[in-house]
Amino acid sequence: MLRLPGLYLGLPMWANAEWCGSLYPPYAGQEGWLNDYARVFPAVEGNTTFYSGAPRAETVAAWARMVPPHFRFCFKLPAALTHGKRLRDVEADVDAFLDALLPLHSHLGPLLVQLPRDFGGSELSRLEALLSRWPNGIPCAVEVRHPEFFHKGTAEVDLNRLLITYGADRAMLDVRPLFSTTAEGSPALAHAQNEKPRCPLHVLSTGEQPLIRFIGHLDEAINRHYFQPGVAQIKLWINQGKTPFLFVHTADNRQAPQLARELYQALASDIGLPPLGDFAGERQARLF
Repeated sequence: MLRLPGLYLGLPMWANAEWCGSLYPPYAGQEGWLNDYARVFPAVEGNTTFYSGAPRAETVAAWARMVPPHFRFCFKLPAALTHGKRLRDVEADVDAFLDALLPLHSHLGPLLVQLPRDFGGSELSRLEALLSRWPNGIPCAVEVRHPEFFHKGTAEVDLNRLLITYGADRAMLDVRPLFSTTAEGSPALAHAQNEKPRCPLHVLSTGEQPLIRFIGHLDEAINRHYFQPGVAQIKLWINQGKTPFLFVHTADNRQAPQLARELYQALASDIGLPPLGDFAGERQARLF
């Protein structure tokens, strides 16, 4: 697999049957998806842990065998801890979650602490309790969604200072393309707009591994319009010695691999990155 110097590019998951025929060969068995995925993309979000908690030990061990040394998993902390318990008295649960991922510790990118939409400044002490005992060898990113963290007031200042103190990155959720039009006539777009928070984009790096989650539109021109100005910022981070993580979503994620490739090409031409690897499904189609 090709390594992308200074940048980790990925998708929200690797297990998606909609990608058979493009990223994966037609009718490819699920057992080969991660291997094919890792030949193209050097990182992946781990959304399943948000809903299901830590995977089984044998599953984690199998994943570790399937990916190259520089591949990174960016799992989400389970919602039971962030949304259910709201980070209250979760020390033992977090330890158990991280222990379950032990076979992958050398493959871990920033683990994402996605906080509820109503988790505001008054609860930052719980986030600090979590970050103060976070293991040094595992990167951490925090995604906030409460409006008071986007108004440059006391709550946002306190949040950013907290993240800088503990070397955690503030995850940047870019939903501008998604909400740039109405969803009339598109159930997929309507579902995504209902699911995602309409948060402003505050571009800043509070740690060493800036994490961007780009939520694309179904219209390619809209995606290019919103992404192109960010190329210079990603280039700046790389030149500063930081390691950005860029995760690309689309409304229903059917076209996420293609959009990720397109955005990467915009970066590659400006920054001088090597070409992205071929998609296995497309490569097989060319052979026949």
